[in-house]
Amino acid sequence: MKELTIDATVQNIEKVTAFVDEQLAQLNCPLKAQMQIDIAIDELFGNIAHYAYNPKTGPATVRIDVLQDPLSVVVTFIDNGKAYDPLAREDPDISLTAQEREIGGLGIFMVKKCMDEISYEYKDGQNILCIKKKI
Repeated sequence: MKELTIDATVQNIEKVTAFVDEQLAQLNCPLKAQMQIDIAIDELFGNIAHYAYNPKTGPATVRIDVLQDPLSVVVTFIDNGKAYDPLAREDPDISLTAQEREIGGLGIFMVKKCMDEISYEYKDGQNILCIKKKI
């Protein structure tokens, strides 16, 4: 397990992505899976940066675990911000046009579609969101 704790700011998305990509490179992760994970990081860490501590800033921890059989990575995002379960929101109706759809929810929807598993819990004052991707 590798872990990075960093201020939850939009400017740090790049550092978080580089941290995760470094671990993925050691696993010879296929480019498609890496790109899907990178998109998920952008969405999930971006949401933490924008909403968890708003209007202030606070820390977020990103943890990477490698599982065997099948080879998979689990990326966990942990923050002490406002309790919020992004999975509780209903998926957007993608059959509607962009103008007809409500704003928001499309990024989480994309993460759900490209990850093998996604889970959320609020425990001991922390938001804990995990994504799992087979590589």
